[in-house]
Amino acid sequence: MIRFGFQAGVCAAAILALNACAQTGEKTATPVPVQAAQAAEGPVAALAEAAPYRSVTEHTLVANGQTISYQAIAGDTWLRDMNGAPTASIFSFTYLRTDVQDARRPVVFVFNGGPGSASVWIHMGAIGPRRVVLDADVNPSNVPPFGLEDNPNSILDVADLVFIDPVGTGFSVPLNGTDPKMFWGVDEDAEAVAQFIELWLSEYGRWNVPKYVLGESYGSMRAAVLPRALMGGPIYTGIMRGITLDGIILLGTTLDARQSSGEVAAEQLAAKQARSLPGIAATSAFHGLVEMPAGGVVEIYDAAAAYARDIYEPALRAHLAGTLAAGERAEVLSNLARMTGLPESAIGDDLYIDERSYAKAALKARGLEIGMYDSRYTLPLANSGGDPVADDPAMTRYVPGFVAAFHQMLRDDLKVSLGRPYASIRWRELLFGWNWTRAGVAEGQSYATDLAWAMRRNRDLRILVASGYYDLVTTPADARASIAAAGLPQDRVTFTDYASGHMLYLGGTSEAFSADLRAFLEK
Repeated sequence: MIRFGFQAGVCAAAILALNACAQTGEKTATPVPVQAAQAAEGPVAALAEAAPYRSVTEHTLVANGQTISYQAIAGDTWLRDMNGAPTASIFSFTYLRTDVQDARRPVVFVFNGGPGSASVWIHMGAIGPRRVVLDADVNPSNVPPFGLEDNPNSILDVADLVFIDPVGTGFSVPLNGTDPKMFWGVDEDAEAVAQFIELWLSEYGRWNVPKYVLGESYGSMRAAVLPRALMGGPIYTGIMRGITLDGIILLGTTLDARQSSGEVAAEQLAAKQARSLPGIAATSAFHGLVEMPAGGVVEIYDAAAAYARDIYEPALRAHLAGTLAAGERAEVLSNLARMTGLPESAIGDDLYIDERSYAKAALKARGLEIGMYDSRYTLPLANSGGDPVADDPAMTRYVPGFVAAFHQMLRDDLKVSLGRPYASIRWRELLFGWNWTRAGVAEGQSYATDLAWAMRRNRDLRILVASGYYDLVTTPADARASIAAAGLPQDRVTFTDYASGHMLYLGGTSEAFSADLRAFLEK
């Protein structure tokens, strides 16, 4: 049910008292243009800038068995420099439950990755109040019609939600000629998102409630860095915000530092190569190259992970050192072929096939290529354009449905009309111009170390790490290795894995993920 929607861009400071311009959620009068207000009341110096855009609508939803009333607020939050001048607009989508009065109700700030991605994916795929409907759990059609429905797995029953689109993504843009590179870097991006969160807490009066951040893919790096920017200090931001978090949720986790130069040490390389085996073994079982055991994907993934840790990784280290005996090499190669369903010739004497090569080789006899972002998906091997995203069998299948459903929700449900395109993912400037240099950290430092620092400073901070078995880009094994290497307190870290891919809530796992997330928030 929708009660109303409107644009706050027609409202200015002189007429805030007339209709509160979305702050109270009550539409009591028709907004008066600025010029008319000035003519009636004389010049008003406060009208130097128009108000940020806002659209407010009221809805109901059945989620987790409860009927929920909620308010949706879509609009701009202006970031400002130290002189108060607007530098950028971050567009966000806030969902507030309105049928309960709870002074301790948590709020979850949500963002995706890239860098360069808007929040549309987690917004429409998992925990938002509305979700996309595709015509199949795996390998859906990528042409309309696509469905849009209430999301019975939304976590709005236990927490308010704020979906954030960083500057350069979605509708978020620099203002007043500000150089966009001011926001396009690890530290720069974290500072901008931290300022947004600070402003949001003040606007909605939520400074004294439990706070969580949820980041997917590169968003897991942003989530790891944010505690420093939210707390503040003289070395990192030069500003003391004093904001702490109750929890951090990482999806499609990637925490390894970007390698700017130099070679990877043999020991690290062997460990990295060995961690590729569990995902490859699980994928081969899904596609019938090897038998899926009675325990399903969990059993085969765990067995491959144990073999990788105890036998495969030591063999790779010996191979890289030139000390691997011929008999041991032959035995390991035979075991790899048995576990992956690949011929020994496809693996090779170096005992390793990377995930991208595997994706092209595994189903070659069937003329199919496997998806990297979700290895359950396939496309014909022939006639690929070679684009790592547009030609990925998973991304090219589910992206159109997400984008179409989101735009339908914008227009029909949220009543948003801005007259400019929504940048779901923007690579050109952001990804290729991203500043990976960081302040106050050693070169090559893992982002998991940032989490360790945050947990030292905040003894109540908890981490939830969620991964998909069929994700060949950010694997569960890599997430665990990064967390273990940083020495995070294990009693405050929870790992959950799902029979899905990079977007781990797709393909029948949304309900399980939401239940785990709800339990984490309520703990």
